[in-house]
Amino acid sequence: MTANATAGRSRRPLAEFIVPVGSVTLLVLMLGLVLASAGKTLGYDYTCYESAARHLLDGKPIYDNSFAINVGTCPGTYTYPPAFAVGLVPWLLFGGAAAGAWCVAMAACFLAGVAALPVRRDVRWLVVIVAAIDWPLLYAVKLGQVEPLLFLGFAAAWRWMDRPAVVGVATALGALVKVQPGLLGVWALVTRRYRAVAWAAVLTVALAGAATLATGLAAWGTYLDLIRGLSGTLSLAHNFAPGAAAHLAGASDGVAAAVQIGSVALAVAALLAAWRWASPVAGLQVTVVASQLLSAPLRDHYAVLLLLPVAWLVGRGRTWAALIPLLGWIALFAYADSDSPNWLATASIPLTFFGVLALLLWEAFRERREGRDLREGQDPREVAPTTAPAPATAPATAPSETARIG
Repeated sequence: MTANATAGRSRRPLAEFIVPVGSVTLLVLMLGLVLASAGKTLGYDYTCYESAARHLLDGKPIYDNSFAINVGTCPGTYTYPPAFAVGLVPWLLFGGAAAGAWCVAMAACFLAGVAALPVRRDVRWLVVIVAAIDWPLLYAVKLGQVEPLLFLGFAAAWRWMDRPAVVGVATALGALVKVQPGLLGVWALVTRRYRAVAWAAVLTVALAGAATLATGLAAWGTYLDLIRGLSGTLSLAHNFAPGAAAHLAGASDGVAAAVQIGSVALAVAALLAAWRWASPVAGLQVTVVASQLLSAPLRDHYAVLLLLPVAWLVGRGRTWAALIPLLGWIALFAYADSDSPNWLATASIPLTFFGVLALLLWEAFRERREGRDLREGQDPREVAPTTAPAPATAPATAPSETARIG
């Protein structure tokens, strides 16, 4: 063994220690700085959830615009499913520390989600490093938003996508926290994961039924009315939906609504295309992104979920995809001046989402073509010269997603 080889082997354990510790430390430091400087905005959105849970205990309607929260004016009525308010009741035991504890829990959920990602170890640590400078994640944790929790659910469904119970639980819990993850159930259906669909359906009905015992059936009707009403929020502040950006640019209400409908139609078309010919993994990534574009309103911190397709793209050798989350900082300039919002900065969020959708569909096409070439016995390097060359000992068949897990 040469001296260089010996030195290389001795440095490897050190690198394997420094990279994980360094990346997690960087994320913790950044989150610590954001939380320490949050002031009254610490757990801002969580306090809305908490108020709904307290109203439930007091026998008041959980969907009530009249109540106030401790950090200022509530950004609107509680807009989540009734079951989530019921699930938040035990968290009230933390008392005055509840908001801070919730923010820390969301950070932990994100790290757990990264640990669950079915990609190589080096990709996981890169995701953590990128997350440390990802404004949507830092902002979501500061507010106590649920995106890190949804990130964990989507990551678990990706890693254990062939385990019906895991996909079913992730779908049911995600839909009962925030309705968009329910789209996972449709993905499971079109990919013929019928047992996962059954798990999701049974668990959703059971948990929703149990929550109804506390909230009453009328709460669900109020929630449905609220969801329908959210589509008319294009003129409200801090909305990054395409229609809202068009409204800020000077479009009339009718034109802004048409832009919003068109963007939803485009997201649905991407979904149908991915479900029709993309691999289950690629289809799952498209489902994650499109689930947010179907939402009204669209918030900047929803971009936390873009770290999932970024991890998939980087895992497939598209290392430049790690730069995508940096675009989230543009949103800071959207409503910096409340009297004159910047519609271009607002448009950066939906444009980033649609850009990622386009990249996913293109990568899904490449993946499909490479798989076809391998089945036909053709070297994919001959038709895709930009792909990193495979080692001479590469197997004759394409490796599974699980086989690439570090």
